[in-house]
Amino acid sequence: MANSIPNEHVQDQLTEVSALLESGTFIKVRRMLNGLPAADVAHLLEASPPKLREVLWNLVDADNEGEVLQFLHEDIQADFLSRMDSEKLIAITEGLETDDIADILQNLPDTVIREVLQSMDAQDRQRVEQVLTWDEDSAGGLMNTDAITVRPTSTLDVVLRYLRRHEELPEIVDKLFVVNRDDEFLGVLPIHRLLASDPDMTVREIMQSEVEPIPASMPASEVARLFERHDWVSAPVVSSRGKLLGRITIDDVVDVIREGADHSLMSLHGLDEDEDTFATVMRTTPRRAIWLGINLLTAFLASAVINIFEETIEQVVALAVLMPIVASMGGVAGSQTLTVMIRGMALGQIGRNNANWLLNRELMVGALNGAFWALIVASAASLWFSDIRIGLILAAALVINLLAAAATGTLLPILLKSLRIDPALSGSVILTTITDVVGFMAFLGLATWVYA
Repeated sequence: MANSIPNEHVQDQLTEVSALLESGTFIKVRRMLNGLPAADVAHLLEASPPKLREVLWNLVDADNEGEVLQFLHEDIQADFLSRMDSEKLIAITEGLETDDIADILQNLPDTVIREVLQSMDAQDRQRVEQVLTWDEDSAGGLMNTDAITVRPTSTLDVVLRYLRRHEELPEIVDKLFVVNRDDEFLGVLPIHRLLASDPDMTVREIMQSEVEPIPASMPASEVARLFERHDWVSAPVVSSRGKLLGRITIDDVVDVIREGADHSLMSLHGLDEDEDTFATVMRTTPRRAIWLGINLLTAFLASAVINIFEETIEQVVALAVLMPIVASMGGVAGSQTLTVMIRGMALGQIGRNNANWLLNRELMVGALNGAFWALIVASAASLWFSDIRIGLILAAALVINLLAAAATGTLLPILLKSLRIDPALSGSVILTTITDVVGFMAFLGLATWVYA
């Protein structure tokens, strides 16, 4: 769920908390923390360096810890959970919703999960186990089992009296779910229709039966697209046999959208979307070292290409000055295309029927931009080094590399996805390597041919 503290106030909150802690007024800090919504406390924890975070966490009341945990990013949540014993874990899961309990349990060892499940009553254990059977990135993993169901033959008056018997209703109830005696999904009864219709009417008379339920196996990203497309607040989740299993609410979908955005941004640079902004040096260093090593290998490949043309570079020193231009322009153009493709794939807009159109479009854009900038850089290089040949070489290499960048940026994510490799994670490294190699080969190869 999205945190509710506006970003501009977070640092003010932290400054106030730090000042109070330095003055030793821990009681006031505890009172302030436990008076905030759980999402706001989680936001403050995430925005705090490790030592301050530890102090703040110890000041959160035990009754509020479970609520706060569900709002924390996985990396931080896992860190806190790893230091809790079974009794503590059992206590913090009490009172949480089924999907939130499942999210927390998925970060724990199997033996601890079994202990926590055994501590629950039979009904709660069955509900949590049902959610745990599904992948966390599927509709089944997102759903909550707190859906309120009614029968189509019931009158609206009976339904209203049934609702009043509940001590409290689940959060975000905009519709009830209509099922038969076998719990097979039949449709939905919107709350606004229930309240505005004649109490003597039956559910069948005003229910919406054309609503398509979400299969429990549907990927979470597709669920998010459906919510966005239809402006849903909640939606039913069904088994392969059409039985109602639970519901997904908009707050869970917001989490999916945010995680998807984090994944796209962080993966482009080889980072984990759950990376803690204030992770320690020892935890951050090895994570980044791996990706730096991969980039180093690709850099050696580009250097090997340059080494092939060592004699040409020694003969025409201007080549060493100008060749970064070709590689840089290709890298930027390719990254633009790659970003558009990854976004389109994430939104479900790109398939076999339109991939060719996109490829042709990007090649045309690459050709036009290549011709435009080639004219400019060729003129500048010719005047700079008083050699029209080097300007023409630079222009030709630039056009070649921008075309290669357009083709690679378009086709690479499609190829990686077909191989079940995340394009956002590895696409940028491969793309940069290709544009560097092609750029250097084109520029230095043409130079060798011209100046030979």
